[in-house]
Amino acid sequence: MPINIVLVEPEIPQNTGNIVRTCASTGTSLHLIRPLGFSVEDRYLKRAGLDYWDLIDICYYDSFDELRVKYKNNKFYYATTKAVKTYTDVCYEKDCFLVFGKETAGLPEELLKENKEGCIRIPMKEDVRSLNLSNSVAVILFEALRQQGFEGLLGQGNLTKYNW
Repeated sequence: MPINIVLVEPEIPQNTGNIVRTCASTGTSLHLIRPLGFSVEDRYLKRAGLDYWDLIDICYYDSFDELRVKYKNNKFYYATTKAVKTYTDVCYEKDCFLVFGKETAGLPEELLKENKEGCIRIPMKEDVRSLNLSNSVAVILFEALRQQGFEGLLGQGNLTKYNW
């Protein structure tokens, strides 16, 4: 199993669509926790994800607990502006889960308190509340992939006629 992205109650279809595209390009699985703030038939969601929907492994859950029970032996990392550790301070295991909260509120504080050791943050200026969700996913995901040597990603496909 590849790295996993978890979106807990995402609200903005364009963000989720962009994350679909990121997951498709990296072989990353996407897990969506309901309620979703949009329909999966939403035209903005489909447009942002382009034609990549059939290229990703996507699963839906009615609660975060449902996901945790199913993958109780996997490591979870929780993205939050409240963490002490940065996303570069940890070593990401294969099959780990990178968990992100909804755009307007982030992850529930109780969940963060229960999993303090797994909380990570992206450094930013103190007067900035947070980054865009799809940008945050990309930043942390690519660090995890870098640590794993971009396994399965380098040299795949030849999208250019030039070889430098």
